[in-house]
Amino acid sequence: MASDVDVTVVGYALAAEAPAGGAISAVSWPAIFAGSVVAAAMTIVMLALGSGLGLASVSPWSLGRPGPVSFTVMAAIWMVATQWVASGLGGYLTGRLRTRWMGVHAHEVFFRDTAHGFLAWALASLVVVALVSGAATMAVSAGVRAATTPGPTDGTSPAAALAAAPIQGLAYDVDTLFRSDRPDPTSSASDARAEAARILASAAVNGQMPPADSVYLSQLVSDHAFVTPAEARRRVDAVAAREQDAAGKVRMAADEARKAAAAFGLIAALSMLIGALIASAAAALGGMERDQHL
Repeated sequence: MASDVDVTVVGYALAAEAPAGGAISAVSWPAIFAGSVVAAAMTIVMLALGSGLGLASVSPWSLGRPGPVSFTVMAAIWMVATQWVASGLGGYLTGRLRTRWMGVHAHEVFFRDTAHGFLAWALASLVVVALVSGAATMAVSAGVRAATTPGPTDGTSPAAALAAAPIQGLAYDVDTLFRSDRPDPTSSASDARAEAARILASAAVNGQMPPADSVYLSQLVSDHAFVTPAEARRRVDAVAAREQDAAGKVRMAADEARKAAAAFGLIAALSMLIGALIASAAAALGGMERDQHL
């Protein structure tokens, strides 16, 4: 008889606590907002800490600073760690703070908890992306203002220099139109240097110096530097080799940067997916512990 009374009392208590026919929403938005705010804040803290550690590791005064590949690996590891910490903490708080569901099957409770963790992760990701995009926009705007501001020495800006690149190519073509078999030795040294610079710039862009340009530049150097033709040719070959080597390094660095950017994008997407899984699992764990303690 006592057991029957206990069952009746417990059944009445459950019926009294259970919501009436879906009167309460299955989504606990306050818990989701709380977890997302915590996850976003922790993500910003971790990113700031990672930026500080990254800037310290790639100091220009360090001879052993990591290259693009090493830096990408370091950034990937830190992004995964950030997702582990931020998503786990935000998801756990979401599950622990959400409203308890009475009279709901255990499988449904698990699904709702994981869904709450996923929603908290998604909202936190949107907040972080919005903040990072705003900071990037401000940085780009500052860079544009700096690029369009004249320099302190010559009054030209980097943007103006880039805009003048096609003009340099046109000047090189004009030089070839009026080029003679023997340069004018009476021309000024500044004019000769400017023409030589245009020839070297054209060779760097095209990847090699045409034989006609090499012969003409050697003669130009011989007439204005007062050296023998052999010495002038040696100087031209040495300078052209250095320019080609520098251009090759620039192309190689650009290719490595492109590959590193692509790898970084893939790793960022993978780390975000890991963060979603961690947030969902942490929310399920937090909800289960909440139900056990209440």
